[in-house]
Amino acid sequence: MQYMALPPEQREALMRSLEDMPQYLEHELHALRPELIRQPAPDGTFSPVEQVWHLADLEREGFGSRIDKLLSEREPQLPDFDGAAIAVARHYRSLSLTEGLDAFRTARRSNLAKLRGLAADADAWARSGQQEGLGKVSLCDLPSFMSQHDAAHRAEIAAWKAQLSL
Repeated sequence: MQYMALPPEQREALMRSLEDMPQYLEHELHALRPELIRQPAPDGTFSPVEQVWHLADLEREGFGSRIDKLLSEREPQLPDFDGAAIAVARHYRSLSLTEGLDAFRTARRSNLAKLRGLAADADAWARSGQQEGLGKVSLCDLPSFMSQHDAAHRAEIAAWKAQLSL
């Protein structure tokens, strides 16, 4: 779904939804008992601290990098983001939940400021590149990709809570 093809009220609703993700995480995860923030679900779903650090790093190194490259380069190559491998390499479970939430909030705010700054600049929204493993990606695809990714993590968090009977 391309952002610019949406009616203005739907574009605004999509942006508000993206803005709300940090608050959702705060609400769902911040009050957890300390022993639970590092607890993966029985099915292997990321623990809460892994969730927030994955989101923070993807927001910076995935979505943020793609936004920057699409705005500054002609037909850039956009690398994939291997979240599972990065989680292991960076030892997400050993990190701070609060710092992860802050990192995600800051990165999301920055990305949304860049996107909102484009307003209705159709030429900017049409800029595209090749994303590894996906193919052609345009800037106008990114808000929907971000929203879909947020929805997947909301579902994972709900499933994690259900599996642990929280």
